[in-house]
Amino acid sequence: MLQVHASRLSPGGKKPDGFLSKLLPPGSLKRKLVLRIGIPLLSLFVVYWFMDNVVMMMVTRHGEEFTLPDYTNQTVLEAQLSLDNLGLEYKVASEEFSPGKAKGLILNQFPLPGTKVKSGRVIKFVISAGQKLIPIPFLGGKSVRQAMLDLETAGLTLGEIAWAFSDTLPERVVVFSYPAAGTEIPMGSPVNLMVNRGRASNFTYMPNVVGLTLTDAIARLEDKSLKLGIVTYRTDENYLPETVLEQSEAEGTELDAGTEIDLVVSTTE
Repeated sequence: MLQVHASRLSPGGKKPDGFLSKLLPPGSLKRKLVLRIGIPLLSLFVVYWFMDNVVMMMVTRHGEEFTLPDYTNQTVLEAQLSLDNLGLEYKVASEEFSPGKAKGLILNQFPLPGTKVKSGRVIKFVISAGQKLIPIPFLGGKSVRQAMLDLETAGLTLGEIAWAFSDTLPERVVVFSYPAAGTEIPMGSPVNLMVNRGRASNFTYMPNVVGLTLTDAIARLEDKSLKLGIVTYRTDENYLPETVLEQSEAEGTELDAGTEIDLVVSTTE
């Protein structure tokens, strides 16, 4: 006798239609478009998402940013210890003369302090080349006024003026400077002059007394055989009381000994 077996197959051996078969019937245009276009696009999107959110995060070390320290006023050797600990590198971009800054100190950096950076970043430094040295120009044989102009052009200033009396040297000209011509000194430094007055006479030169206290200014005038003239007071809270603000004769002016010099002096009243 034949036994009857239950079967999940429908008559004719057909499988039951699935969910996608209802949405995308076999052989339909919609099914062909999804298979040929939709699935490749979906694959590209998955690949893009993986590259952007997984691979790129690993390459750029996302989340490893830290604040860049301030390395200015440190030497490169001092900064390098910190840079090595942070996994950073450095490059000297340029060197600049900097008055008051020792040679080798870091003046500026890029990126700026406080910037968020990551390990492996190259930090660029501007390094101090120290104080710029200026050779003293040759001033012998020039007038005091011309010597002052030459010093100013060179980036130096006039210091003290002393004079000699000689009949064998040209009169009223600079005999020599001290320090001597050709000596290299820091920019802005004073240069003293020795000036020949010819025969002994009663001439002198006006010193600079602006910025001195009145007491010190009087002492300097007397040292140059000059006298104090009229003192005018002017209220100026930017200076301490009894500070000389103006003088009636310019520095380096040739004057007769005993000439009276008028001064303008500060007061807070």
